[in-house]
Amino acid sequence: MAPTAAEQHTRKAVGLAARDASGHLSPLAITRRSTGDDDVVIKILYCGICHSDLHSIKNEWKNARYPMIPGHEIAGEVTEVGKNVTKFKAGDRVGVGVMVNSCQSCESCNEGFENHCPGIIPTYNTVDLDGTITYGGYSGMVVVHERFVVRFPDTIPLDKGAPLLCAGITVYSPMKYHGLNVPGMHLGVLGLGGLGHVAVKFGKAFGMKVTVISSSPGKKQEALERLGADAFVISKDADEMKATMSTMDGIINTVSANIPMAPLLGLLKPNGKMIMVGLPEKSMEIPPFALVAVNKTLAGSCIGGMRDTQEMLDLAAKHDVTADIEVIGAEYVNTAMERLAKADVRYRFVIDIGNTLDKAAAASE
Repeated sequence: MAPTAAEQHTRKAVGLAARDASGHLSPLAITRRSTGDDDVVIKILYCGICHSDLHSIKNEWKNARYPMIPGHEIAGEVTEVGKNVTKFKAGDRVGVGVMVNSCQSCESCNEGFENHCPGIIPTYNTVDLDGTITYGGYSGMVVVHERFVVRFPDTIPLDKGAPLLCAGITVYSPMKYHGLNVPGMHLGVLGLGGLGHVAVKFGKAFGMKVTVISSSPGKKQEALERLGADAFVISKDADEMKATMSTMDGIINTVSANIPMAPLLGLLKPNGKMIMVGLPEKSMEIPPFALVAVNKTLAGSCIGGMRDTQEMLDLAAKHDVTADIEVIGAEYVNTAMERLAKADVRYRFVIDIGNTLDKAAAASE
């Protein structure tokens, strides 16, 4: 059967795909759609490894579509644009985060909160509006609607900037919309991993006092000296927790484990807010009095809209906020996933797609 016109113009690419719930990643030949009038074609140079990639490839959220190419912290260079594209041109340094499309017409989309759209299209593991499967950034190139592409400021290195497209916006957005961005406020950051270390940096960029709350005493020195936190509280130390009671205006909770909430809510001042950005596997138990007695708020937040994502990158450039990363080759990705499962990374793996993906693919043939 002869190929259709659309098939004739699709692009061949290669990615690192999981075929089943073992999560093992290996090279896979794929096609990307032809360039639409509103599309931006991006040569991927770097892609961060988010913890949700690990959950997804192992089907821990029970929604996996195999073969799956993960990755939603994409940084690269524009190679082509559609005829309607006005914001980008070939050679621009750009990024793609957690979503690649939405309905673009609902109330949320019209207000700039595409992340709240009922028709949101994640960057991988779903079906796009044109019927094609979305494959993520562990691949050589991607074609994305202009609306879902952001520009990297010149001062942000692409490798250190890539994780900001998920981790950065995930902590920036709740800080902005819950008023936890005021100089002099006291911000708690619960958990010091991929999300937490960026939250510390944004907190300091906003001029806040930042206290890291962690169950790992071994992270104290790096929190204070490397990341610039003002204080460090060991959550398992009753005396330290008691001394910090009722002192914080807000807490960004990045932890994905099920932990007792009442002691942590006790760290908040009256009218204080805890914003959850981590996703514990099991339901939480919240003692009502921990919230009701002194008017505390427990809220959640999920990434951010495209306007806020660009705003976050621009602020990051102004204050020299980037992720602390370990750059790896494509051939190392399965080992990296094993280490990520053990929290053995400071603080984000980033795959050097541009220099290593083709070599890894050729070596596997």
